[in-house]
Amino acid sequence: MAKPASREELKQYCLRKLGAPVLEINVDDDQLEDLIDDALQYFNERHFDGMEKLYLKHKFTEAELERFREENTIHTSDDGSEWEERNNYIELPDHIVGIERVFSLSMTALRSDFFGFGNQYFLMDMFSLNAGYSLGNVDLVNYYMFKQYFETLDMVLNSGAIIQCRFTKRNGKLFIDYNPKVLQQDNYFIVECHRLLNPADAPKVWNDWFLKRYVTALFKKQWGQNLIKFNGVQLPGGVSINGRELFEDALREIDELESRMISDYELPPLDAIG
Repeated sequence: MAKPASREELKQYCLRKLGAPVLEINVDDDQLEDLIDDALQYFNERHFDGMEKLYLKHKFTEAELERFREENTIHTSDDGSEWEERNNYIELPDHIVGIERVFSLSMTALRSDFFGFGNQYFLMDMFSLNAGYSLGNVDLVNYYMFKQYFETLDMVLNSGAIIQCRFTKRNGKLFIDYNPKVLQQDNYFIVECHRLLNPADAPKVWNDWFLKRYVTALFKKQWGQNLIKFNGVQLPGGVSINGRELFEDALREIDELESRMISDYELPPLDAIG
């Protein structure tokens, strides 16, 4: 069908774009499956619709706390000196590819709990009899500026609401740079992260304009590569096979699509400020 909604439908769609069943596409089914996997990986890692932002909540287990507090890895340099590395990490699911921030659920005196300084200041200001305020004429601009000031103080004083962390997607371990002495079993924290978009949960991925054309180009490249060794062989009727031309055509299409990915579909890198 013109709008593939599954992996098999995408495969058949791309084969038809190359001429099947009128032409015999000389590519093994295992090769086709590998190429779809390669295209999905490229789509997930580069396309702005290939991943999604979400928040995950995790509760510390006793085994994780023991590793945080006791287990360390010792590295020895060439001169024999020893270097100790803390194993302060937790394992993340495979589909997580990026971490932005880690939040603690603990409240601080400056933050959003009801008895925090910010809320108490607002309540005192709003119900001040001397100022003659009512709910309808509270100076929200003034309150907003004070809230920003409190947030800045909270960040400078390192109150623990935002936790320093390190993550590499090829490792799959989230290292949390936090004082293990204040952690307790069943403590929660929230991770702001990005995960790969799973086509099983979002079947509209199979009908993506870029993915359909990219998979077709990869199929065409593999077809030409399979036929290169028969280049110049005469078939009955005087027709000759030219796998090299098919292969080079596919390379040009792939280069064009990857250039469009950079210009049209890939999010630009954010500038570092400060």
